[in-house]
Amino acid sequence: MTNFSAYRFGARTLDLSRPQVMGIVNVTPDSFSDGGSLYESRKLCVDQAVSRARQMVKDGAAFIDVGGESTRPGATPVSLQEEMDRVLPVIERINAEIDVIVSVDTSAPELISEVGRLGVGLINDVRALGREGALEAAAATGLPVCVMHMQGSPATMQDAPEYEDVLDDVSYFLNQRVSACNKAGISNDRIILDPGFGFGKTVEHNLRLLNNLSQLHEMGLPLLVGTSRKTMIDHVLDRPVDQRLAGGLATVAIGVQQGAKIFRVHDVRETVDVVRMTEAVLNESVLNEDS
Repeated sequence: MTNFSAYRFGARTLDLSRPQVMGIVNVTPDSFSDGGSLYESRKLCVDQAVSRARQMVKDGAAFIDVGGESTRPGATPVSLQEEMDRVLPVIERINAEIDVIVSVDTSAPELISEVGRLGVGLINDVRALGREGALEAAAATGLPVCVMHMQGSPATMQDAPEYEDVLDDVSYFLNQRVSACNKAGISNDRIILDPGFGFGKTVEHNLRLLNNLSQLHEMGLPLLVGTSRKTMIDHVLDRPVDQRLAGGLATVAIGVQQGAKIFRVHDVRETVDVVRMTEAVLNESVLNEDS
């Protein structure tokens, strides 16, 4: 049984009996919500990426998730070398300068192996370690992994997603990936699950998943929710990407109520406030951050 109160992320331990916030640092020029914001004259500004991570930690982030390949609908894959050139300098600096768990958002087994030697705390893969060699590479690092459900690929996932029952299908897929992880040597106390909001799902699929998220607890593993700025909010509220904060915070509050443990977001300070306030209501008490 996973010990949520002392969950190990490499050299660090974190209390996942309480929900935690993961700040997103996209080192890509084409991310759907903040693409290019860390680039100057088409060149990645590592100093700016580290500065953003530092502010997120100050605002309450327990994780910084660094990704070098956009997985927005229709995204074009990048070469391994380009992904590594984007990611490695940033995580090396963050690890050296900031006391935080670094999560790396990648599907590439070569990059997984490389970051495993650099002191990161979590491998976060939208393809659920499905690429050839990814499971073995992740297992060899000894690090926890986050496996996500996605129907199709980033290039095709939103063409016409269909499910007999999205809850059953997502649950079945995640169970299968947990079994695959176990066979590769990754035990349950190193596995986090992500239902994949916005990845091969209509707005109705996303809403049903969020409203019934607690059903995924049957696997006994921590759940990660990533709804920040996503199109599902636009479909409900008719808001452009830079005006989706309020809608996203509503999904966070519901996620806390449904028992999710990690919230992957762009707006850390506001999310931390919502998480802690929702916790206070659910527990009918104010919880000390050091408790």
